[in-house]
Amino acid sequence: MRFSLGITGHRETNSAYRENTAGIEESLTKLFTVIDTVRIDASGVDTAGNTSYKPRLHALLAMGADLLAVDVALAMGWQVTAPLPFGKALNIAINAQAQSAQDARAMLTGAGECSLVVAANAAAIAKVAAHVTCFELTERDDAITKLYLDSLGYPPRLEAIQAFSVAASERAALAGRVMIEQIDLLIAVWDGHSPGAVGGTRHTISRALDIGISVLWIDAGSPASWRLLDTPEALAGRWNQPLLAEAASIEALLSKMIPHDATGTGEALLEKQVPPAHSRKRFHAYRRIEALFAGDTRAVFRSLTQYYASEEQYVANDAALMLGSAKALLHNDPKLAERTESQIVRRFVRADAMATYLSDAYRGGMVANLVLAAFAVIGGIAYLPIFDASFKWPFALFEFALLGLILLIIAIGRKGEWHGRWFQTRRVAEYLRHAPFMLLLGVARPTSAWPRGADTSWPEDYVRGILREIGLPNAAIDRPLLRTALEQWIGVHVKAQRHYHIGKADRLNRIHNNLERISEQFFLIAIVIVALYLGSEILAAFEMIPAKLVHKASKLFTFLGVALPTLGGALAGIHYFADFGRFAAISASTASRLKAIEQRIATLLAAPEEELDYGRVADLARAVDETVVSEIEHWQDVFGGKHISVPV
Repeated sequence: MRFSLGITGHRETNSAYRENTAGIEESLTKLFTVIDTVRIDASGVDTAGNTSYKPRLHALLAMGADLLAVDVALAMGWQVTAPLPFGKALNIAINAQAQSAQDARAMLTGAGECSLVVAANAAAIAKVAAHVTCFELTERDDAITKLYLDSLGYPPRLEAIQAFSVAASERAALAGRVMIEQIDLLIAVWDGHSPGAVGGTRHTISRALDIGISVLWIDAGSPASWRLLDTPEALAGRWNQPLLAEAASIEALLSKMIPHDATGTGEALLEKQVPPAHSRKRFHAYRRIEALFAGDTRAVFRSLTQYYASEEQYVANDAALMLGSAKALLHNDPKLAERTESQIVRRFVRADAMATYLSDAYRGGMVANLVLAAFAVIGGIAYLPIFDASFKWPFALFEFALLGLILLIIAIGRKGEWHGRWFQTRRVAEYLRHAPFMLLLGVARPTSAWPRGADTSWPEDYVRGILREIGLPNAAIDRPLLRTALEQWIGVHVKAQRHYHIGKADRLNRIHNNLERISEQFFLIAIVIVALYLGSEILAAFEMIPAKLVHKASKLFTFLGVALPTLGGALAGIHYFADFGRFAAISASTASRLKAIEQRIATLLAAPEEELDYGRVADLARAVDETVVSEIEHWQDVFGGKHISVPV
């Protein structure tokens, strides 16, 4: 997986930075050299020297530590991505530190002249911006430009300066959050004292620590001093944190931060293996039970074969709207839609087909075992009403065959890892299902916030690796794009998923209630049968009915008294194993959360145009992501311990 880091630090106006610029550059060069030697690909192989896995640096391109770090990274052949708080032109103008409105207008419009120092600053930023990927948050540029020019008016007006300062700080914090979500480690060049504004160095450090991103702090006053801050409390006790030794300790630290699928399971399952085109009849026991008890009486005989959508079908139909609008809107990055299709959408289709197939195998195998176990018992005693003990052996052979078949299903299921592979591929599929609009909007689940599976974490590492490799788009995020994202990307996805979960909850509740009712009825009938037998024995004892008749019927009573509870127990076992009620509750809860997100989307779309900003849209994307991850964790809790096993 490509290692990704961010840089935050003082501007040149900070005295500690200004006095130690050479030492800071030396420290950054030394640190980046160490990082450059610790690169691990998705299979766990060290790829030092392989430029395709060189680290990626994220920076906001402010004058000072940002540009210094970018220069070092570009010199080492690294990729650099700049999440900018404003459009590129406005970002250059603001960070060039104009001293007058004339300077600012000259940089923004190209008309007139600005001071030599400001022009040099602007040229330095523009030169870097031309060589890096720029993710520009432009939707509020008109309002910010007005505030910026007002703040530079003469005579200076305090309220104008404060208004621009607050707005600019909020935008810097927004871009800082984009950066933090994309990285494994934050490098902070900070004097350890300056409080800073919202969006400043200390604020960015604090925000990174709050979401679990470690910070490697380079003391701007003593650049050779490096400390690791890994919790918000470590920031409070920063001066007590031990100094990091050179290369060895840094290499060990970085190696732990780079997750990888050492077994290559993701590649083996989803890259090299041809996904199934349809379900198999031998795995349809679960589907058959589900269809029968959902009230579909035709399911006794009709085919339940499910044909999975091919990659071409899905791209041409389900993903067409998103991919088409992305290609039209993100024209600065013409290959982004292609990468989204090939790296995410097509992988989702494969993972979804594989997960559905394995779900059938695992759940169908367990349901088949429960049914076979019931019929093994019933078949083993079926001779009682008809034959004597001398004819028991064919029935015993039948029972033996069914028990052997159960053991065979268990052996095949365990060898094929149906249970674990289903969990893992389903996690991959659900992460990738909503990943396209997350990627196109530059929103990512922070490194520390990914779930960790109880059995393995390769699905999370596999998906993170895919998203990490694509990274932030080279794009200008404006209001037309944000509106499209709400209406055609997030909105369409949320609506489809909500309807799916509503239908699923309704169907599973019907199955839950019908299974429970019918299994109880089997037990009630068994009680009646046993009661009839006991009553007959009592009547025979009082010579009210012939004892010989009761004796002849006793074997039938015994058979029914065993067969009916066995069938009821099998249905109760399926009811417990499949846990239809809990899954219905999970889907109902998910549908409710998605409905709330739909309402938030509708409210934002109805708001005045100037209120449609990146932060609000990104928060809605994160809400969808959180809902998906919550659902995954819940259904894993339900099925996590239900391995394919002997049905007892």
